[in-house]
Amino acid sequence: MVSDSLPALPFSFDSALPPPPRKREAGVSEKFSISNVLSSKGTTSMRPGYHSLLPTSRRSPQKLRGLAFASPTAAAAAMKTLFSLCVALTLLLILARLASSVASLALLRHQRPMDSLFPASTLTPWKGFNILINTWKRNDLLLKSVQHYSKCAGVDSIHIVWSEPNPPSNSLHDAVNQAVHLNSKGSNNIEIIFDLNHEDSLNNRFKEIMDLKSDAIFSIDDDVILPCKSLEFAFSVWRSAPTTMVGFVPRMHWLDKSNSSLEHYFYGGWWSVWWKGTYSMVLSKAAFFHKKYLRLYTKTMPKSVRDYVTKNRNCEDIAMAFLVANETGAPPIWVKGKIIEMGSSGISSMGSHNERRTKCLDDFASVYGHMPLVSTNVKAIDSRSTWLW
Repeated sequence: MVSDSLPALPFSFDSALPPPPRKREAGVSEKFSISNVLSSKGTTSMRPGYHSLLPTSRRSPQKLRGLAFASPTAAAAAMKTLFSLCVALTLLLILARLASSVASLALLRHQRPMDSLFPASTLTPWKGFNILINTWKRNDLLLKSVQHYSKCAGVDSIHIVWSEPNPPSNSLHDAVNQAVHLNSKGSNNIEIIFDLNHEDSLNNRFKEIMDLKSDAIFSIDDDVILPCKSLEFAFSVWRSAPTTMVGFVPRMHWLDKSNSSLEHYFYGGWWSVWWKGTYSMVLSKAAFFHKKYLRLYTKTMPKSVRDYVTKNRNCEDIAMAFLVANETGAPPIWVKGKIIEMGSSGISSMGSHNERRTKCLDDFASVYGHMPLVSTNVKAIDSRSTWLW
């Protein structure tokens, strides 16, 4: 028997019949509850396990409040996890910086001492650099190039490699001189010179130039524009490694592993470098190198290489890359920078360009008796202009 003093349950798990309704006491209004709703709708039973989800007493809100106050523990755990992730990310960034530093030290150790390449008497302080512009029947692009680079800091002189049969016109002379005069900053008087050549050869761009004001040469094509900030940064990189080439256009030589009996190489263009992250050359269409390599190219490099360049009208930049790598035993340095190419009608636009460059690699390696090019994965990035470096 159940005592009349005990409150009746709103439902029963033992019977399918609904319990009798409770009598409402006089003067007391019935409060809204889930039990009342269930009773009024004639609910007869509840599936096992569901009853624990329903608040059946006044202690349920207290339990919910207890769960709410327990959330700081979960928040503390989340904060610990976030802190651990931040520490891990910081360690990864530090390790990346250390790896970059180790790679730079290895690169510098791999290079021959500068004194062994250039006697101390031939070295001059790093005052500025000379720009060497190679041009061919594109006076409009040449003028734009001169107008731009004459605004950059550190430019001592601009030499224009002229290989056309007719000398430059007086109007072109006046235009480039006026551009240099208007754009020269401060007391820096940039010297502008046309280097005239009677023979049409790509070797002309690397002829020795006497009486240069400084040691650094920046070789550039007439249709290539680089921001002055990128140019100045590349010059600072070159000063840290003046025996090697420092440039913006990387390329790679790939060994053909399918033929083990004879070494054969493939020329890897930009997409090859982008995909693999490896390069062994920086092209002279936008690169720094020491002025002494002009003399070595003309007087020391095998004559058969120069004859090859003249005959095939190609690969003078690969020939310079071979020369520098053979002298230093070190790879070049690729500098990150934005390049604007104003023209696309040069030799590189020909359909058989890569095939001809591949043949150059094999032929030059045969002349040298080995492959002097050294591959690397090092890339110089100006940390002032990027968040992650």
